[in-house]
Amino acid sequence: MDGGIGDVVERTTLLARGYTDKELRGLRRDGVLSSVRPGAYIHVGPSKEDPDVGSALRHRATVLAAARRLAPGSVISHLSAAVVHDLPLWLPFAPADRVQVTRDRRTGARRSPYLDLHSAALHPDEVIGVDGLLVTSVARTVVDLGRSLTLERALVPADAALRNRRTTPDELALAIARGAHRPGNAAARRLVAFADGRAESPGESRSRLAIARAGLPDPELQHEVRSGDRTWRVDFWWDRAGVVGEFDGRVKYGRLLAPGADPGEAVFAEKVREDALRAIGLSVVRWTWADLSDFAPVAARLRRALTRP
Repeated sequence: MDGGIGDVVERTTLLARGYTDKELRGLRRDGVLSSVRPGAYIHVGPSKEDPDVGSALRHRATVLAAARRLAPGSVISHLSAAVVHDLPLWLPFAPADRVQVTRDRRTGARRSPYLDLHSAALHPDEVIGVDGLLVTSVARTVVDLGRSLTLERALVPADAALRNRRTTPDELALAIARGAHRPGNAAARRLVAFADGRAESPGESRSRLAIARAGLPDPELQHEVRSGDRTWRVDFWWDRAGVVGEFDGRVKYGRLLAPGADPGEAVFAEKVREDALRAIGLSVVRWTWADLSDFAPVAARLRRALTRP
């Protein structure tokens, strides 16, 4: 089949190429095509080669399919804009199949099975072109997410946008000020105040919030610990107590390792690093993705380490 993995193809195009509806049903059944809306499919590839399309990939395809039918003046926004901007999201996110769009007008907001249409002022510098689409700027997108999502979900793309220099604190502050009277703006202001580009992953972003909600002292992020001629950078650092906090995500040990890297060697190197930190008298507290669902036990361990004599 023509088209690359992740490409959107229309039913009419496929019929014109000689496919029948029966064949299209078979391709969907076999996982080669996945429907993103009536009459539009994402090209997945054979399921045995690519069994997991991914929520973000699917939603991007949904956006591309919907963009061809949007009325003039429609701007991709909110979660849909975050996907187009390749901002990381704490998945799964919802709604995965409804495209988020904003029009520069006061009224007319509505929802349909395939579209969430927002009505709100859009300043010229808040609309940019990305891959042929009109999309809200990164700053406006982050603030819109702050207005519409929980702090935990909105924090992941906000931290990433600052970390990758896709936006600045001043740009976020301007977006907040422009929406001073919009619903959810107070929540967006809290998001912007808490966002920190030093968090290097979604897990670290969620960990920061879990630490704050547990009432623990604010840690320093990405601190460099020196001993002799060695330097180690740690995720979270409490200087007064000499406590190191480390979030262990699959980036370090799993399928997201650099090409050629061996997970076993990475685990061993991390153990050597931790032993070296303990050898200079530091306490090391580690946690994983699973711990973020119930952070209380980790918070208790951190609290004991922070209050040790």
